[in-house]
Amino acid sequence: MNLKPLALLLCLTASLCDVTAAFRAGIAVRNVTPNPLLPVSGGVGPGHPTTKKEGELTVRALVFEQDGTRVAIVSADFLGFPAQLGNEVRSAVKGIAPENILIGVTHTHSAPDCYGFPDGKGGTSSDPKYLELVCTRMAEAINEAIAKLQPARLKIATGEAKGDIAYNYYAPQLYDPRCSVIQALDASGRPFATLVNYAIHPEVLGSDRGICSPDLIGPLYDEIAAKGGGTGIFMNSAQGGMVTADNRRPNGGEAGTWAECQRIGNLLADEALRIVQSAPEQASPKLVCSARSLTFPVDSPLMQALLKASPKALGAVDGKLTTQMNLINLGNAQILTIPGEALPNIGYYLKRKMRGEHNLLFGLTNDAFGYILTKEDYDSFKRYEYISRTSLGERTGEILVHEALKFVNESPRPEALAKQ
Repeated sequence: MNLKPLALLLCLTASLCDVTAAFRAGIAVRNVTPNPLLPVSGGVGPGHPTTKKEGELTVRALVFEQDGTRVAIVSADFLGFPAQLGNEVRSAVKGIAPENILIGVTHTHSAPDCYGFPDGKGGTSSDPKYLELVCTRMAEAINEAIAKLQPARLKIATGEAKGDIAYNYYAPQLYDPRCSVIQALDASGRPFATLVNYAIHPEVLGSDRGICSPDLIGPLYDEIAAKGGGTGIFMNSAQGGMVTADNRRPNGGEAGTWAECQRIGNLLADEALRIVQSAPEQASPKLVCSARSLTFPVDSPLMQALLKASPKALGAVDGKLTTQMNLINLGNAQILTIPGEALPNIGYYLKRKMRGEHNLLFGLTNDAFGYILTKEDYDSFKRYEYISRTSLGERTGEILVHEALKFVNESPRPEALAKQ
């Protein structure tokens, strides 16, 4: 019996399996700075006019592919990006299942309004033509990232980001200093994409200085590129109530300048690159992405009124809002999305109960429904009056935690997937 054909067939089959299971990644960027400039939004209410820009607003797409599964992680330099706009983007992308396209924001307070917040005069500062352009360019970035998919290895790490980067404005030490980093390396071992996951409000400049800007996230990206980390992409974490940039001056007050954005952005980039530098390479990280619907009641009078008045926010149905939650297993990491600004205690708790060696939370992703706090914290302190008013209600945190942990516990552990 001639065994050569059989051996050749087995060899070819093994090669095809290797190709199918190979891990690939691609990243792309589009500039979305408005020209001419538009008013910028720092939250509910009318926008603030601008006269200059510092840095460029961008949308960035990082695509992963493994064994027939594709996932797009998208970050945009806005306060929030409602699902109604996100679905327009998803419909323009044919190479990835819509539920596997995760769209989050950096949460800069110096970019145009994507929600159409009422201006108190029967109108809004939001510009429909600009939002259409943003959706087009975001879809272009995702499609380009797909076209640029290349064999890749990953380095994933978590560590404390040191220095004056963030603090909790309400209680300085109650924030999560941990920074998680996912870095993609090409065939030569050179980084071409670095994802930074950290909890911080990029509001050094804020919305009332007349400046359009990505705030500290722009310098973060510039520093990552300058230090050999490739193209950067930032996904915010549990930064609610009120984890903000540490731009406090030694003698009181705050430094609200572009130079301070550069200081903090550069420092966070340097810390992220330090944290990931010695992480082991993962040659064929397993990739699994799951999606579930998540429904919240809308109890807050302010949020009820806002949903009725804002044309770009999803309308409530029978007093409820439904959004999408994603859970991703990526190598030895697990990623969970949150549709808003979860307070640090919720973030800590979820990370502690998740099952990855590295647990990441992508806040303000797939939707941004305001602050998410526990029922015990809701409207309990005078300090929490604002975040309680701009939350969907006191049940939001409890529902999020319950559904998130149910999702996690019903999904395979990353180490089990690695053995398959």
